[in-house]
Amino acid sequence: MNADPDYALDLARVRRGFDRAGATYDDAAVLQAEVRRELLHRLELTVLDPRCVLDAGAGTGHASRELRRRYPAARVVAVDAAFGMLRAARRQRHWLRGFDRVCADAERLPLRDGCVDLIVSNLLLPWCDPDRLFAEFRRVLAPQGYLCFSSLGPDTLRELRTAWQPADGQSHVHRFIDMHDVGDALVRAGFADPVLDVDRYTLYYTDLRALARDLRAVGARNHTRGRPRGLTGRRRFAAIEAAYELSRRDGRLPATYEVVFGQAWAPRPGGRRRDDGTVGVPLDVLKDDLRQRRKA
Repeated sequence: MNADPDYALDLARVRRGFDRAGATYDDAAVLQAEVRRELLHRLELTVLDPRCVLDAGAGTGHASRELRRRYPAARVVAVDAAFGMLRAARRQRHWLRGFDRVCADAERLPLRDGCVDLIVSNLLLPWCDPDRLFAEFRRVLAPQGYLCFSSLGPDTLRELRTAWQPADGQSHVHRFIDMHDVGDALVRAGFADPVLDVDRYTLYYTDLRALARDLRAVGARNHTRGRPRGLTGRRRFAAIEAAYELSRRDGRLPATYEVVFGQAWAPRPGGRRRDDGTVGVPLDVLKDDLRQRRKA
């Protein structure tokens, strides 16, 4: 985990924050819903027939419901560390399209090795250690299993971060890791054929307080270990508001989000990862795979 206080997270506080946000999340999660739609749309580009699907960081269960509809023969497991989120996810269940809800840390999944064929994870990565999370995903993913995820890049909330800079030298806005570092973490975990790309979304607000309310409502508070422990005084908040006003365009304040989309595969059985991140598969393994496909 990065020792920089702008990156290092108080994980117990992260869990508490999202637990409390279960009741308010859906009303404020405009960005999260849009990213989820794009993430699920990307699954349409890949032919998949999973027996078990993991929705990691399932939140209030919208992706789990859609995954159950899309793969009706599969068992869908919704995992989230925040019980409040999973409690809200009950609203997404249907007797014809139910899914399992499991309250657990995604870095320590209560699942056996290689039992999952597809992992979908929407905006969970920013709240985890990338190496630990990807290593755990790799452990539970079956050979040739597929990982599809989204994350946030370093330009996220840049306007808010800039407005805070003159106030003091403390950590007020969590920093998010770069796409290339995410790719390196995938390679270290043993994934094959990682592909990543970036898109940018901008939400607009009437004032800074409206942005702050939305961030609280979705559980995205300042969870960094280096955060100030005291309250923000009126004078300081007024100074931050004035600094943020410099970003106002056409009567609205922008909040930028850099969204990273990623996908990768678990290697075939017998595949070995090379130093450059590619995976070599013995010829006899490929021939056996071809024979099995012809029989099918």
